[in-house]
Amino acid sequence: MTILSITDFGAIGDGKSINTLAFEKAIQHIDQLGGGTLVIPVGIYFTGAIRLCSNLTLVVEQGATLLFSDDEKDYPVVNSRWEGVKQDVYMPCIYGHNIKNVVITGNGKIDGNGQKWWHTFRHERSNLKYPRPYLIGFDFCERVTIEKVFLTQSPSWTVHPMESNNVVVDNISILNPADSPNTDGINPESCRNVRISNCYIDVGDDCIAIKAGTEETAEKSPCENILITNCNMIHGHGAVVLGSEMSGCIRNVTITNCVFQKTDRGVRFKTRRGRGGTISDITFSNIVMDEVLSAFVMNYYYYCGPKGNDPIVWNKQALPVDVSTPACHNISFSNIIAKNVRAYAGFLYGIPESPISNISFDNIRVSMQLNAQAGEVDMFKDVKPEAGKGFFIENAQSVLFNNVIIDNVVSEPLCIKNSQDVHVNQSFVKQDGKLISLNA
Repeated sequence: MTILSITDFGAIGDGKSINTLAFEKAIQHIDQLGGGTLVIPVGIYFTGAIRLCSNLTLVVEQGATLLFSDDEKDYPVVNSRWEGVKQDVYMPCIYGHNIKNVVITGNGKIDGNGQKWWHTFRHERSNLKYPRPYLIGFDFCERVTIEKVFLTQSPSWTVHPMESNNVVVDNISILNPADSPNTDGINPESCRNVRISNCYIDVGDDCIAIKAGTEETAEKSPCENILITNCNMIHGHGAVVLGSEMSGCIRNVTITNCVFQKTDRGVRFKTRRGRGGTISDITFSNIVMDEVLSAFVMNYYYYCGPKGNDPIVWNKQALPVDVSTPACHNISFSNIIAKNVRAYAGFLYGIPESPISNISFDNIRVSMQLNAQAGEVDMFKDVKPEAGKGFFIENAQSVLFNNVIIDNVVSEPLCIKNSQDVHVNQSFVKQDGKLISLNA
């Protein structure tokens, strides 16, 4: 396979010269050859958006930086999805559409130069003609690998494969400022057969979010067969999140051997009426959490985004079930330790016409932080800031607690409302050094 350097096409790694044309020429040349490797050597290569081709390996060598322009003119407009809705968006900094056999690798840096994008979004949003670019995006692609690289300063979501199959994200680091808006780490959407492993993710929104489009997506596709393992997730709104875009269904997801540190929520499910779709067959195991706001959150009244304030979303009465009714079932949590939890050990709030069902907690230890500052458990209108709470469950059925211990709660350790078949086996609340049986 041909190996070429970006400098062979006139690129200059001085951090100032614009190299968009050099990348375009290099990738067109490799495409004409039927594939090859493009090496980015030591230097800082300033560029606009880059469109990849099939059978391409992009190597960002150690000491090399891809630094992306913050000028909207350097980003063509493509039709993709933004927050689950099909629409025109600025092309991702690195983009592939309907291609296969692509690898992004090396020990170098990919810098999205997002500060101007964030400022415009916060203060001059009307000046953005289209949604901000992702750092890396793949739409309708096959056999994609992203490995070893350091990703930072993403204008919005950092890695977004959509409607793609056989995606591997391995041994990468992502660092976005804690206050950077919508800079999620890795968000597979309507993808199949995805492995995310050995990653370090420290971002300003959700670390990993599994998605499947909204109710406004005409052709709904599931996100399924996802493995997340050996990852360290820090800060952000949630460590591993499912939804709220779930209209195409999310299923067969395994999360294991991970560490969640200082995220607002550890495990987070979010949806609302109108979304439709089902989240099912999800397994969390061998997880350690530390200093999270809430350990387990399942929220059917999520209010962010368009229509989040509609009366139907907030109606607490049972409504007729139809295709727009979300559902969540067959969820298991096992072998999990959560330390220094501030607000809630767990907050499970379904809707009465579609209770959260078949949920199990097995071998769980939750230790609440003493004298913690109160915080809001999730984007939920009717909840107030709390601290030291145990498990709150409303509109659920077939919930099992087995070998669960909760420590340092300051109020009722298990509060159950409008729920059926909640079973507690060999589970305790620890008070004054003593274990007291936890009863449903």
